[in-house]
Amino acid sequence: MKILLVYPRSPDTFWSFRHALPFIGKKSVFPPLGLLTVAAMLPAFWEMKLIDLNVDQLSDRDILWSDFVFISAMTVQRVSAKDVLARCHDLQVKTVAGGPLFTSCHDEFPLVNHLVLGEAEATLPCFLEDLERNIAQRIYFPTGRPDLSLTPLPRWELVDMRKYASMNIQFSRGCPFDCEFCDITQLFGHKVRTKTAVQVIAELEALHVRGWRGGVFFVDDNFIGDKGKLKMEVLPAMTAWMQDNDHPFYFYTEASINLADDAGLLELMVAAGFREVFIGIESPEENALRETGKFHNRGRDLIAAVQSIHRAGLQVQGGFIVGFDSDSPDIFDKQVRFIQESGIVTAMVGVLMALRGTKLYDRLAGEGRIISGSTGNNTDTFLNYVPLMNPQLLIAGYQNLIKTIYSPDYFYARLLTFLKVYRPPEISRFLLPPWRDIKALLLSMLMLGLVGRERVYYWKVFLWSLLKKPRIFPLAIAMMIYGFHFRKVAEQLCNLPCSGRETVTVTGKKG
Repeated sequence: MKILLVYPRSPDTFWSFRHALPFIGKKSVFPPLGLLTVAAMLPAFWEMKLIDLNVDQLSDRDILWSDFVFISAMTVQRVSAKDVLARCHDLQVKTVAGGPLFTSCHDEFPLVNHLVLGEAEATLPCFLEDLERNIAQRIYFPTGRPDLSLTPLPRWELVDMRKYASMNIQFSRGCPFDCEFCDITQLFGHKVRTKTAVQVIAELEALHVRGWRGGVFFVDDNFIGDKGKLKMEVLPAMTAWMQDNDHPFYFYTEASINLADDAGLLELMVAAGFREVFIGIESPEENALRETGKFHNRGRDLIAAVQSIHRAGLQVQGGFIVGFDSDSPDIFDKQVRFIQESGIVTAMVGVLMALRGTKLYDRLAGEGRIISGSTGNNTDTFLNYVPLMNPQLLIAGYQNLIKTIYSPDYFYARLLTFLKVYRPPEISRFLLPPWRDIKALLLSMLMLGLVGRERVYYWKVFLWSLLKKPRIFPLAIAMMIYGFHFRKVAEQLCNLPCSGRETVTVTGKKG
């Protein structure tokens, strides 16, 4: 068999870092870990090629070369995925699709020949067995949750690592919490399943052997779901491996805010090489947290929690949402104040989305408020449901919020707030090898310090960090480059009209 694995293109969002990547000469942030893992589950004697549309082009010749095109996608990649499927259909090449988009919305893709849904470890073997017997079915539904200790090493040889800013690995799946808007528990369940410490070290070693040096993203939706295993086995093993190999990587991941409650875990993560953590803050409003089931965020001083993580040596990237039913028009100013006071430099703010498979979607559907499917892009101005707040007011407030927090005066003030609180670990590596650091520095001096409208702010932070905290100078430069990207995305968002709900009249009915 000849298998072509295709990863669709992602749109330009906060997470794409598309405007920051040229500073370090990269084309995309991460390679497609899911497809690389699927490739490792296919027969080793099959011939395979992988094309990531975020770094390469897909030609008709590539498609015609293959017996099957395997495609995996997230919801935000829907448009590109449909384009790939249409091309394969026109060229009469069979397709096999899986991943979050197809698992949640498989009924929306009639052109797919075979849908392998859920986690590949649970359903792909059944498809392969039927394929060998020439009785392959169109849809394979998952019947349980796989044991991650059996998940193979990704096929890293299928990608050109030089095109990516960071590599990625996975330790766990599942989340013990149940936020109303989140589809993680629908995809992976409440019970946290993990790989072994031996597996984690083997994956780090595989990257190291192939010459990777720099960032490694743990893609877990909640890295600290199994604190005991992390503290007793995984983090000590990672720390020892990093020391033995002269600290070739730095790590970042996603976690819940209760990380701030465990000083021991924070210390172990920093010692192992973690430098950043994304945390879903969502809202400073208790009513919104109650509404969405974000109980682990309630009843605590969220700003103090964030700053305690900063002082421990981890930079917090924060997720925020506007558009909850309980939100009033003053939520936008409250979000701005919270973001500024917390010193969360990378603040990802989005309008509430109703994703299929979530409790939110089911609730709104039951109330007759769902209008269409979601784009999966929470930085979009598209509303697929009827909000209780006036739609135009919601979108205008969101656009003004984004424009404000990424305007130079607000962004650089927030950056200084963070830099003054942050305590860097003893071993600090934030960018890639030295020559790329130098390239990024020089480009930032040109693009931000000489050409950009933020040049006065840029030189203020440049000189402050260089003179006051020289150990975090590389981080300060990286953050200012990130700010350039966020500002570009914010400008694009602020030029988009409110879409999806212009003609809707929202009644006084609560919900």
